Amino acid sequence: MRYEIRVEGQMSETLSAAFPELDTSLAPRQTVLSGEVTDEAHLYGLLARFQSLGLHVVEMRRLPA
Repeated sequence: MRYEIRVEGQMSETLSAAFPELDTSLAPRQTVLSGEVTDEAHLYGLLARFQSLGLHVVEMRRLPA
């Protein structure tokens, strides 16, 4: 499953490095992370990582295969 996750603000390279399995790109006032999510446990782990780093997820969606 491929997901796109949009985070409020522009993440630094250091914060982006906390998500090595995701590709990172910048949009106006947001950071867009996308990539393969292997299963539900991986997805919840990513969300927990965002929360623990104080990042605000503004949108998350599953991309078509």
